[in-house]
Amino acid sequence: MQHNNALTTDLYQLTMAAAYFDNAMKDKIATFELFVRELPKNRDYLITAGLEQAVEYLTNLQFTKEDINFLKEQPQFKHTSKEFWQYLTDFRFTGELRAVPEGTIIFAKEPILTITAPIIEAQLVETYLLSTINFQTMIATKAAKIKEAVGKKQFFDFGMRRAHGTDAGIYAARASYIGGADGTSCVIAGKEFGIPVKGTMAHSWVMANKTEEEACEKYATVFPDSTVALIDTYDSLKGTEKAIKTLGERLKGVRIDSGTLDEIIDTTQKIRKMLDNAGLKKTKIIASGDLNEDKIKYLEDKLAPIDMYGVGTELVTSKDAPALGGVYKLVEIDGEPKMKKSSGKETLPGKKQIFRFVKAPRRDELYLEKDILGLENETFEAKQYGYVEKLLKPIITNGKLFNNAESFMGVKNAKINAAQDLSEVYFSKLFDGVQISQRLQELTENALLRIA
Repeated sequence: MQHNNALTTDLYQLTMAAAYFDNAMKDKIATFELFVRELPKNRDYLITAGLEQAVEYLTNLQFTKEDINFLKEQPQFKHTSKEFWQYLTDFRFTGELRAVPEGTIIFAKEPILTITAPIIEAQLVETYLLSTINFQTMIATKAAKIKEAVGKKQFFDFGMRRAHGTDAGIYAARASYIGGADGTSCVIAGKEFGIPVKGTMAHSWVMANKTEEEACEKYATVFPDSTVALIDTYDSLKGTEKAIKTLGERLKGVRIDSGTLDEIIDTTQKIRKMLDNAGLKKTKIIASGDLNEDKIKYLEDKLAPIDMYGVGTELVTSKDAPALGGVYKLVEIDGEPKMKKSSGKETLPGKKQIFRFVKAPRRDELYLEKDILGLENETFEAKQYGYVEKLLKPIITNGKLFNNAESFMGVKNAKINAAQDLSEVYFSKLFDGVQISQRLQELTENALLRIA
Protein backbone atom coordinates (compact mmCIF):
# COMPACT_ATOMS: atom_id res chain seq x y z
CA MET A 1 0.00 0.00 0.00
CA GLN A 2 2.60 2.50 -1.10
CA HIS A 3 1.78 6.20 -1.43
CA ASN A 4 3.96 9.18 -2.26
CA ASN A 5 3.99 10.65 1.22
CA ALA A 6 6.54 13.47 0.97
CA LEU A 7 3.81 16.10 1.30
CA THR A 8 1.86 14.12 3.91
CA THR A 9 3.06 16.53 6.53
CA ASP A 10 2.40 19.87 8.21
CA LEU A 11 3.62 23.00 6.46
CA TYR A 12 5.85 24.05 9.33
CA GLN A 13 7.99 20.93 8.89
CA LEU A 14 8.90 22.21 5.43
CA THR A 15 9.36 25.84 6.43
CA MET A 16 11.70 24.71 9.23
CA ALA A 17 13.53 22.51 6.72
CA ALA A 18 14.12 25.53 4.49
CA ALA A 19 15.23 27.60 7.48
CA TYR A 20 17.65 24.90 8.62
CA PHE A 21 19.07 24.67 5.12
CA ASP A 22 19.45 28.38 4.42
CA ASN A 23 21.04 28.93 7.84
CA ALA A 24 23.70 26.25 7.23
CA MET A 25 22.25 23.93 9.90
CA LYS A 26 21.43 20.95 7.68
CA ASP A 27 24.42 18.88 8.84
CA LYS A 28 23.55 19.02 12.52
CA ILE A 29 22.69 15.54 13.82
CA ALA A 30 19.48 15.49 15.83
CA THR A 31 17.71 12.83 17.89
CA PHE A 32 13.94 12.95 18.32
CA GLU A 33 11.83 10.61 20.45
CA LEU A 34 8.19 9.67 19.91
CA PHE A 35 6.38 8.91 23.16
CA VAL A 36 3.11 9.40 25.04
CA ARG A 37 3.23 11.75 28.03
CA GLU A 38 0.20 10.34 29.83
CA LEU A 39 -1.87 7.24 29.22
CA PRO A 40 -5.44 7.88 28.03
CA LYS A 41 -8.38 7.38 30.33
CA ASN A 42 -9.25 3.70 30.84
CA ARG A 43 -5.82 2.56 29.66
CA ASP A 44 -3.09 1.21 31.92
CA TYR A 45 -0.75 0.26 29.07
CA LEU A 46 -0.35 0.65 25.31
CA ILE A 47 0.25 -1.94 22.59
CA THR A 48 2.64 -0.58 19.97
CA ALA A 49 1.64 -0.78 16.31
CA GLY A 50 2.37 0.98 13.01
CA LEU A 51 6.12 0.38 12.81
CA GLU A 52 5.93 -1.44 9.48
CA GLN A 53 4.22 1.53 7.82
CA ALA A 54 6.71 3.92 9.43
CA VAL A 55 9.58 1.93 7.94
CA GLU A 56 7.94 1.86 4.50
CA TYR A 57 7.59 5.63 4.70
CA LEU A 58 11.16 6.32 5.77
CA THR A 59 12.78 4.00 3.24
CA ASN A 60 10.72 5.31 0.30
CA LEU A 61 10.59 9.01 1.17
CA GLN A 62 11.40 11.37 -1.71
CA PHE A 63 10.04 14.49 -3.37
CA THR A 64 8.76 14.40 -6.94
CA LYS A 65 9.13 17.24 -9.40
CA GLU A 66 5.40 17.94 -8.96
CA ASP A 67 5.83 18.10 -5.18
CA ILE A 68 8.61 20.66 -5.45
CA ASN A 69 6.75 22.75 -8.03
CA PHE A 70 3.75 22.87 -5.72
CA LEU A 71 5.91 24.04 -2.82
CA LYS A 72 7.56 26.72 -4.95
CA GLU A 73 4.12 28.19 -5.61
CA GLN A 74 3.43 28.67 -1.91
CA PRO A 75 3.99 32.29 -0.79
CA GLN A 76 5.89 31.20 2.35
CA PHE A 77 8.78 30.00 0.19
CA LYS A 78 9.26 33.07 -2.03
CA HIS A 79 12.62 33.91 -0.38
CA THR A 80 13.90 30.34 -0.17
CA SER A 81 17.22 29.65 -1.91
CA LYS A 82 17.44 27.70 -5.18
CA GLU A 83 19.85 25.31 -3.47
CA PHE A 84 17.09 24.19 -1.09
CA TRP A 85 14.96 22.96 -3.97
CA GLN A 86 17.90 20.97 -5.31
CA TYR A 87 18.33 19.54 -1.82
CA LEU A 88 14.72 18.34 -1.86
CA THR A 89 15.19 16.87 -5.33
CA ASP A 90 17.98 14.64 -4.00
CA PHE A 91 16.32 14.04 -0.62
CA ARG A 92 16.41 10.58 0.98
CA PHE A 93 16.25 9.46 4.60
CA THR A 94 19.83 8.54 5.58
CA GLY A 95 19.47 8.33 9.33
CA GLU A 96 18.80 5.82 12.08
CA LEU A 97 15.54 4.46 13.44
CA ARG A 98 15.35 2.54 16.71
CA ALA A 99 11.94 1.29 17.80
CA VAL A 100 10.07 -0.94 20.20
CA PRO A 101 8.85 -4.05 18.31
CA GLU A 102 5.23 -3.99 17.21
CA GLY A 103 2.87 -5.66 19.64
CA THR A 104 4.89 -4.73 22.74
CA ILE A 105 3.37 -3.37 25.94
CA ILE A 106 4.62 0.16 26.55
CA PHE A 107 3.92 2.81 29.18
CA ALA A 108 3.81 6.59 29.48
CA LYS A 109 7.05 8.51 28.84
CA GLU A 110 8.74 5.49 27.21
CA PRO A 111 9.94 6.16 23.65
CA ILE A 112 8.07 4.04 21.10
CA LEU A 113 10.68 5.03 18.52
CA THR A 114 13.68 7.35 18.16
CA ILE A 115 15.06 9.00 15.05
CA THR A 116 18.69 10.12 14.76
CA ALA A 117 19.51 11.87 11.48
CA PRO A 118 20.60 15.17 9.93
CA ILE A 119 18.17 17.64 11.45
CA ILE A 120 16.11 18.31 8.31
CA GLU A 121 15.50 14.59 7.80
CA ALA A 122 14.61 14.10 11.45
CA GLN A 123 12.27 17.10 11.43
CA LEU A 124 10.41 16.35 8.20
CA VAL A 125 9.22 12.91 9.26
CA GLU A 126 7.49 14.01 12.48
CA THR A 127 3.93 14.40 11.21
CA TYR A 128 3.71 11.11 9.35
CA LEU A 129 5.29 9.12 12.17
CA LEU A 130 2.97 10.62 14.78
CA SER A 131 -0.14 10.04 12.68
CA THR A 132 0.79 6.44 11.92
CA ILE A 133 2.03 5.34 15.34
CA ASN A 134 -0.62 7.22 17.33
CA PHE A 135 -3.52 5.75 15.38
CA GLN A 136 -2.44 2.14 15.15
CA THR A 137 -1.20 2.03 18.75
CA MET A 138 -4.50 3.48 19.92
CA ILE A 139 -6.52 0.83 18.05
CA ALA A 140 -4.23 -2.06 19.00
CA THR A 141 -4.60 -1.08 22.65
CA LYS A 142 -8.40 -0.94 22.35
CA ALA A 143 -8.33 -4.41 20.79
CA ALA A 144 -6.23 -5.66 23.70
CA LYS A 145 -8.81 -4.37 26.18
CA ILE A 146 -11.53 -6.24 24.27
CA LYS A 147 -9.35 -9.36 24.25
CA GLU A 148 -9.11 -9.12 28.03
CA ALA A 149 -12.92 -9.19 28.18
CA VAL A 150 -13.46 -12.13 25.80
CA GLY A 151 -10.73 -14.25 27.37
CA LYS A 152 -10.21 -17.47 25.43
CA LYS A 153 -13.14 -16.80 23.13
CA GLN A 154 -12.74 -15.16 19.74
CA PHE A 155 -13.65 -11.69 18.55
CA PHE A 156 -13.49 -10.10 15.12
CA ASP A 157 -13.10 -6.60 13.74
CA PHE A 158 -16.36 -5.62 12.01
CA GLY A 159 -15.58 -1.90 11.88
CA MET A 160 -14.56 -1.02 8.32
CA ARG A 161 -17.86 0.73 7.59
CA ARG A 162 -17.65 2.73 10.82
CA ALA A 163 -14.06 3.93 10.47
CA HIS A 164 -13.13 7.54 9.79
CA GLY A 165 -12.35 6.84 6.14
CA THR A 166 -11.24 3.77 4.23
CA ASP A 167 -7.52 4.05 5.06
CA ALA A 168 -8.42 4.30 8.73
CA GLY A 169 -10.55 1.16 8.39
CA ILE A 170 -7.75 -0.78 6.72
CA TYR A 171 -5.10 0.13 9.28
CA ALA A 172 -7.57 -0.28 12.14
CA ALA A 173 -8.05 -3.87 10.96
CA ARG A 174 -4.28 -4.33 11.01
CA ALA A 175 -3.90 -2.83 14.49
CA SER A 176 -6.92 -4.74 15.82
CA TYR A 177 -5.38 -8.03 14.77
CA ILE A 178 -2.11 -7.10 16.49
CA GLY A 179 -3.97 -6.22 19.68
CA GLY A 180 -5.94 -9.45 19.87
CA ALA A 181 -8.69 -9.69 17.24
CA ASP A 182 -8.91 -13.08 15.55
CA GLY A 183 -9.79 -11.69 12.14
CA THR A 184 -11.46 -8.87 10.24
CA SER A 185 -14.34 -8.26 7.87
CA CYS A 186 -12.09 -5.92 5.84
CA VAL A 187 -11.09 -7.86 2.73
CA ILE A 188 -8.27 -5.57 1.58
CA ALA A 189 -6.66 -5.83 5.02
CA GLY A 190 -6.72 -9.59 4.62
CA LYS A 191 -5.03 -9.34 1.23
CA GLU A 192 -2.41 -6.78 2.23
CA PHE A 193 -1.51 -8.05 5.71
CA GLY A 194 -2.44 -11.73 5.78
CA ILE A 195 -5.20 -11.29 8.36
CA PRO A 196 -7.95 -13.96 8.44
CA VAL A 197 -11.09 -12.56 6.78
CA LYS A 198 -14.47 -13.31 8.34
CA GLY A 199 -18.08 -12.45 7.53
CA THR A 200 -21.62 -13.80 7.49
CA MET A 201 -24.63 -12.11 5.86
CA ALA A 202 -26.54 -8.85 6.28
CA HIS A 203 -30.20 -8.24 7.04
CA SER A 204 -30.60 -7.14 3.42
CA TRP A 205 -29.91 -10.73 2.27
CA VAL A 206 -32.67 -12.06 4.49
CA MET A 207 -35.06 -9.30 3.39
CA ALA A 208 -34.23 -9.80 -0.29
CA ASN A 209 -35.64 -13.33 -0.13
CA LYS A 210 -39.32 -14.23 0.24
CA THR A 211 -38.80 -16.14 3.49
CA GLU A 212 -36.09 -16.71 6.07
CA GLU A 213 -36.06 -20.37 5.10
CA GLU A 214 -35.35 -19.43 1.50
CA ALA A 215 -32.58 -17.06 2.60
CA CYS A 216 -30.93 -19.85 4.60
CA GLU A 217 -31.22 -22.46 1.87
CA LYS A 218 -29.93 -20.25 -0.95
CA TYR A 219 -26.99 -19.10 1.13
CA ALA A 220 -26.09 -22.63 2.13
CA THR A 221 -26.02 -23.82 -1.46
CA VAL A 222 -23.19 -21.35 -2.12
CA PHE A 223 -21.44 -21.70 1.24
CA PRO A 224 -22.22 -25.22 2.47
CA ASP A 225 -19.22 -25.41 4.82
CA SER A 226 -19.57 -22.04 6.52
CA THR A 227 -23.22 -21.06 6.73
CA VAL A 228 -23.90 -18.64 9.59
CA ALA A 229 -27.51 -17.49 9.67
CA LEU A 230 -28.45 -13.98 10.77
CA ILE A 231 -31.51 -14.80 12.84
CA ASP A 232 -32.82 -11.48 14.25
CA THR A 233 -34.08 -9.67 11.14
CA TYR A 234 -37.66 -10.25 12.34
CA ASP A 235 -37.67 -12.43 15.46
CA SER A 236 -34.57 -14.08 16.92
CA LEU A 237 -36.17 -17.24 18.27
CA LYS A 238 -38.38 -17.83 15.23
CA GLY A 239 -35.38 -17.10 13.00
CA THR A 240 -33.33 -19.69 14.86
CA GLU A 241 -36.14 -22.24 14.61
CA LYS A 242 -36.37 -21.72 10.86
CA ALA A 243 -32.58 -21.92 10.39
CA ILE A 244 -32.46 -25.21 12.32
CA LYS A 245 -35.36 -26.68 10.41
CA THR A 246 -33.99 -25.63 7.02
CA LEU A 247 -30.28 -26.39 7.44
CA GLY A 248 -29.87 -28.95 10.20
CA GLU A 249 -26.23 -29.94 10.51
CA ARG A 250 -25.28 -27.51 7.73
CA LEU A 251 -25.92 -24.68 10.20
CA LYS A 252 -22.45 -23.77 11.48
CA GLY A 253 -23.48 -20.70 13.41
CA VAL A 254 -26.16 -18.14 14.16
CA ARG A 255 -25.60 -14.42 14.63
CA ILE A 256 -27.62 -12.03 16.73
CA ASP A 257 -27.09 -8.33 16.04
CA SER A 258 -29.59 -6.53 18.26
CA GLY A 259 -31.15 -6.20 21.70
CA THR A 260 -30.24 -4.84 25.11
CA LEU A 261 -27.61 -6.75 27.05
CA ASP A 262 -30.19 -8.49 29.22
CA GLU A 263 -32.26 -9.32 26.15
CA ILE A 264 -29.18 -10.79 24.48
CA ILE A 265 -28.48 -12.94 27.55
CA ASP A 266 -32.04 -14.25 27.66
CA THR A 267 -32.26 -14.78 23.90
CA THR A 268 -28.91 -16.53 23.52
CA GLN A 269 -29.72 -18.87 26.42
CA LYS A 270 -32.91 -19.88 24.64
CA ILE A 271 -31.08 -20.19 21.31
CA ARG A 272 -28.46 -22.43 22.89
CA LYS A 273 -31.14 -24.76 24.20
CA MET A 274 -32.83 -24.87 20.80
CA LEU A 275 -29.56 -25.73 19.09
CA ASP A 276 -28.60 -28.36 21.65
CA ASN A 277 -32.05 -29.98 21.54
CA ALA A 278 -31.67 -30.23 17.77
CA GLY A 279 -28.33 -32.01 18.18
CA LEU A 280 -26.39 -28.94 17.04
CA LYS A 281 -24.10 -28.60 20.04
CA LYS A 282 -21.18 -27.54 17.84
CA THR A 283 -23.14 -24.73 16.17
CA LYS A 284 -21.73 -21.40 17.37
CA ILE A 285 -23.57 -18.34 18.62
CA ILE A 286 -22.07 -15.03 17.44
CA ALA A 287 -23.04 -11.67 18.90
CA SER A 288 -22.47 -8.25 17.32
CA GLY A 289 -24.03 -4.79 17.38
CA ASP A 290 -22.49 -1.82 19.25
CA LEU A 291 -20.41 -4.00 21.55
CA ASN A 292 -17.35 -2.99 23.53
CA GLU A 293 -15.20 -4.51 26.28
CA ASP A 294 -17.51 -3.42 29.10
CA LYS A 295 -20.61 -4.85 27.45
CA ILE A 296 -18.80 -8.06 26.60
CA LYS A 297 -17.57 -8.40 30.18
CA TYR A 298 -21.16 -8.01 31.37
CA LEU A 299 -22.31 -10.72 28.97
CA GLU A 300 -19.47 -13.01 30.05
CA ASP A 301 -20.06 -12.39 33.77
CA LYS A 302 -23.71 -13.30 33.27
CA LEU A 303 -22.65 -16.50 31.45
CA ALA A 304 -24.30 -15.65 28.17
CA PRO A 305 -23.66 -18.70 25.91
CA ILE A 306 -21.92 -16.64 23.22
CA ASP A 307 -18.99 -18.25 21.41
CA MET A 308 -17.70 -15.32 19.31
CA TYR A 309 -18.07 -11.56 19.18
CA GLY A 310 -18.01 -9.02 16.37
CA VAL A 311 -16.96 -5.50 17.38
CA GLY A 312 -17.19 -2.52 15.04
CA THR A 313 -17.60 1.17 15.86
CA GLU A 314 -16.21 1.03 19.38
CA LEU A 315 -13.09 -0.77 18.18
CA VAL A 316 -12.07 1.11 15.02
CA THR A 317 -12.65 4.52 16.62
CA SER A 318 -11.44 3.55 20.11
CA LYS A 319 -14.60 5.34 21.16
CA ASP A 320 -13.87 5.77 24.86
CA ALA A 321 -10.33 7.05 24.19
CA PRO A 322 -10.38 8.25 20.57
CA ALA A 323 -7.07 10.12 20.51
CA LEU A 324 -3.59 9.17 21.63
CA GLY A 325 -1.49 12.16 22.59
CA GLY A 326 1.83 10.93 21.28
CA VAL A 327 4.51 13.61 20.86
CA TYR A 328 7.79 13.83 18.95
CA LYS A 329 10.45 15.82 20.77
CA LEU A 330 14.06 16.84 20.21
CA VAL A 331 16.28 15.32 22.93
CA GLU A 332 19.79 15.76 21.54
CA ILE A 333 21.59 17.76 18.85
CA ASP A 334 25.22 17.23 17.89
CA GLY A 335 25.68 15.26 21.10
CA GLU A 336 24.29 18.00 23.35
CA PRO A 337 21.23 16.93 25.41
CA LYS A 338 18.11 19.04 24.90
CA MET A 339 14.92 19.28 26.93
CA LYS A 340 11.67 21.22 26.98
CA LYS A 341 10.67 22.97 30.20
CA SER A 342 7.16 24.24 29.34
CA SER A 343 4.71 23.74 32.19
CA GLY A 344 3.00 20.38 31.84
CA LYS A 345 5.04 19.57 28.73
CA GLU A 346 8.47 18.91 30.20
CA THR A 347 10.68 16.36 28.45
CA LEU A 348 13.69 14.31 29.50
CA PRO A 349 16.97 15.04 27.70
CA GLY A 350 19.38 12.70 25.97
CA LYS A 351 19.29 9.63 23.76
CA LYS A 352 17.57 6.94 25.78
CA GLN A 353 16.87 3.22 26.05
CA ILE A 354 14.13 1.25 27.83
CA PHE A 355 15.50 -1.50 30.05
CA ARG A 356 12.83 -4.10 30.80
CA PHE A 357 13.41 -6.35 33.80
CA VAL A 358 11.77 -9.76 33.46
CA LYS A 359 11.70 -12.40 36.20
CA ALA A 360 11.84 -16.02 35.11
CA PRO A 361 11.64 -18.17 38.25
CA ARG A 362 10.69 -21.21 36.17
CA ARG A 363 11.12 -22.11 32.53
CA ASP A 364 7.39 -21.70 31.83
CA GLU A 365 6.95 -18.46 33.80
CA LEU A 366 7.75 -14.86 32.91
CA TYR A 367 6.94 -11.86 35.08
CA LEU A 368 7.33 -8.26 34.02
CA GLU A 369 9.07 -6.77 37.05
CA LYS A 370 9.82 -3.15 36.10
CA ASP A 371 11.06 -0.84 33.36
CA ILE A 372 13.95 1.57 33.77
CA LEU A 373 14.14 4.49 31.37
CA GLY A 374 17.83 5.29 31.10
CA LEU A 375 20.46 6.65 28.77
CA GLU A 376 21.30 4.67 25.66
CA ASN A 377 24.78 3.65 26.79
CA GLU A 378 23.79 2.50 30.29
CA THR A 379 23.92 -1.13 31.34
CA PHE A 380 21.90 -3.02 33.94
CA GLU A 381 22.01 -6.53 35.29
CA ALA A 382 19.03 -8.53 36.49
CA LYS A 383 18.93 -10.17 39.87
CA GLN A 384 18.54 -13.91 40.31
CA TYR A 385 16.08 -15.69 37.99
CA GLY A 386 15.71 -12.91 35.50
CA TYR A 387 17.06 -10.95 32.58
CA VAL A 388 17.08 -7.41 31.20
CA GLU A 389 15.90 -6.66 27.66
CA LYS A 390 16.64 -3.47 25.74
CA LEU A 391 13.30 -2.64 24.12
CA LEU A 392 14.45 -0.10 21.52
CA LYS A 393 15.84 -2.19 18.65
CA PRO A 394 17.88 -1.00 15.65
CA ILE A 395 15.52 -0.97 12.66
CA ILE A 396 17.15 1.39 10.12
CA THR A 397 20.82 2.39 9.98
CA ASN A 398 22.26 4.76 7.38
CA GLY A 399 18.86 4.80 5.71
CA LYS A 400 18.80 1.01 5.19
CA LEU A 401 17.00 -1.77 7.02
CA PHE A 402 19.05 -3.36 9.78
CA ASN A 403 19.85 -7.08 9.50
CA ASN A 404 16.93 -8.59 11.42
CA ALA A 405 14.58 -5.60 11.40
CA GLU A 406 11.75 -7.59 9.80
CA SER A 407 11.42 -9.70 12.95
CA PHE A 408 10.33 -6.64 14.93
CA MET A 409 7.38 -5.66 12.73
CA GLY A 410 4.50 -7.14 10.72
CA VAL A 411 1.15 -8.39 11.99
CA LYS A 412 2.13 -12.00 12.65
CA ASN A 413 5.21 -11.23 14.75
CA ALA A 414 3.39 -8.37 16.46
CA LYS A 415 0.42 -10.54 17.35
CA ILE A 416 2.73 -13.07 18.99
CA ASN A 417 4.45 -10.28 20.94
CA ALA A 418 1.16 -8.82 22.13
CA ALA A 419 -0.25 -12.19 23.14
CA GLN A 420 2.85 -12.96 25.20
CA ASP A 421 2.95 -9.57 26.86
CA LEU A 422 -0.74 -9.72 27.76
CA SER A 423 -0.66 -13.24 29.13
CA GLU A 424 -1.27 -13.63 32.84
CA VAL A 425 2.22 -14.95 33.48
CA TYR A 426 3.92 -11.99 31.80
CA PHE A 427 1.94 -8.82 32.42
CA SER A 428 1.37 -9.32 36.12
CA LYS A 429 0.49 -7.35 39.22
CA LEU A 430 4.12 -7.69 40.24
CA PHE A 431 4.98 -4.89 37.79
CA ASP A 432 6.70 -2.08 39.69
CA GLY A 433 6.20 0.63 37.09
CA VAL A 434 8.55 2.76 35.01
CA GLN A 435 11.56 4.15 36.85
CA ILE A 436 14.05 6.81 35.77
CA SER A 437 17.72 5.86 36.03
CA GLN A 438 19.99 7.86 38.27
CA ARG A 439 22.16 8.98 35.34
CA LEU A 440 19.11 10.25 33.45
CA GLN A 441 17.95 12.11 36.54
CA GLU A 442 21.38 13.74 36.88
CA LEU A 443 21.42 14.68 33.19
CA THR A 444 17.98 16.26 33.57
CA GLU A 445 19.07 18.28 36.62
CA ASN A 446 22.16 19.54 34.78
CA ALA A 447 20.08 20.49 31.75
CA LEU A 448 17.70 22.44 33.96
CA LEU A 449 20.66 24.33 35.45
CA ARG A 450 21.89 25.24 31.95
CA ILE A 451 18.43 26.48 31.00
CA ALA A 452 18.21 28.54 34.20
